[in-house]
Amino acid sequence: MNADDIKVCILRVAGTNRDGDVKNVLEHLGIRADVCHLNRVAREENLLDYHIVVLPGGFSYGDYIRSGAIFGKELKTKIGDQMEKFVNEGRALLGICNGFQILVESGFLPALNGISEYPEAVLANNASARFECRWIAMKSQDSNCRLTASIPKDKIIRAPIAHGEGRFLVSENYLEKLKDNKQIVFRYYKTDGELAKNEYPYNPNGAVDDIAGICNPEGNVLAFMPHPEDSFFKYQYPDWTANGNSGEYGDGFYVFNSLIEYVKGRF
Repeated sequence: MNADDIKVCILRVAGTNRDGDVKNVLEHLGIRADVCHLNRVAREENLLDYHIVVLPGGFSYGDYIRSGAIFGKELKTKIGDQMEKFVNEGRALLGICNGFQILVESGFLPALNGISEYPEAVLANNASARFECRWIAMKSQDSNCRLTASIPKDKIIRAPIAHGEGRFLVSENYLEKLKDNKQIVFRYYKTDGELAKNEYPYNPNGAVDDIAGICNPEGNVLAFMPHPEDSFFKYQYPDWTANGNSGEYGDGFYVFNSLIEYVKGRF
């Protein structure tokens, strides 16, 4: 499959605000990306017309109750059957920041024993008890995630985070299952390549085991807290001019390029 044959559905509701950023990145890569309101998909669209579904960042429904809770329940109620079929066919489902929260709330992650009726993990309030908006470093792990297979080994990915509830927490038993299943995809690191080891601000939210992102057991559903769409171009970096304005792409490129490479090889 060529890049211009790939179709992406970017799901949004009131409060979603990073849909345009994701669309710009994908279109730059030659991908057709449609921004679709959840209600429109429920009424008119067939998700199986798409190869990728992205749940972008933002503050869906103002993050009332808790982040991603309302969108997650709506997702399950309105298009849950479509989503389940989409995932079971091996299509790519990506959640970024609020999208991570939504996929946990709707049971599509971590999905240790299949898509769950109730959340199996939580994205809790940051350990700092405040909104964290800063650049972090993360690194792809030895995981079964098929959507990150093309990211260079040992590549440190710099990207910004912007969240108040990004502290990934899970029971000790489930944490061991995530490790055994190789579902931990990204961990927070220091820029020198050393694991954050829960040291603030390198681990910006206090996530257990420095977890920044996970996938489902099959490896085609991926979510993380940092924003690669905001580190896709070098000019988005705060130190771009200090480094001589060199290069076009930043580290976020590797994340999206790997996603596209999976779909090109899958369909």
